[in-house]
Amino acid sequence: MTCRLFAVCFEASRPLSLAAFWAGVLGWETVDDPRGGAALLPGDDTGFRMSFVPSQEPKTGRNRMHFDLTSTSPEDQQRTVARALELGARHIDVGQSPQDAHVVLADPEGNEFCVIEPGNDFLADCGFIGALACDGSREVGHFWSESLGWPLVWDQDQETAIRSPRGGPKITWGGPPLMPRAGRDRLHFDLAPPAHGDLQAEVGHLLALGATRIESGKSGDDRVTMADPDGNEFCVLTPR
Repeated sequence: MTCRLFAVCFEASRPLSLAAFWAGVLGWETVDDPRGGAALLPGDDTGFRMSFVPSQEPKTGRNRMHFDLTSTSPEDQQRTVARALELGARHIDVGQSPQDAHVVLADPEGNEFCVIEPGNDFLADCGFIGALACDGSREVGHFWSESLGWPLVWDQDQETAIRSPRGGPKITWGGPPLMPRAGRDRLHFDLAPPAHGDLQAEVGHLLALGATRIESGKSGDDRVTMADPDGNEFCVLTPR
């Protein structure tokens, strides 16, 4: 049995405010998070929640992962952008050209995300969150495919993508060269062992696949902090 992607976790200086922003953009239900923040529960087949936990470390540099939101028409894309701006997002420049049809925004704490133009075939049936787009190698795409049990749906020219057999968003990796790492990861995966699974057994399984165990203030009796083959932090949680 493979572990499951329990949450995409945002570290935030104001986690409740950031959760409210994303709840407004996505239309997801907000619940309490036991770590002193908030969580959003999907109202569709996304398959994982979003968690927002407190952190005092400032954001430095671009994140290594961001959400790509889809749209069904130019008007729908404009509505999503307008709603995000009204809730506190802002336009940012990450090197996109004037010809690019997608819109690049940052949430109130500077986390980047894109609103993709209609007609994107790669994200055609993925839902409102079309993808979690990551900076990463082909090796790390294969690592996460094996770790989560999500099949590869793209594996060409060093670029990879995986998707849950149950549908929902894709997770993509763009291949080398990788962006220089700037400080701690503001976004990371929270994994949970399979039903009736054991935390330490799952940690051992991930180590065998190529992960490493790292010392972190986020580790504790209820979680283990690890890193994937590209050095991206993630947490394995006590079964819930």
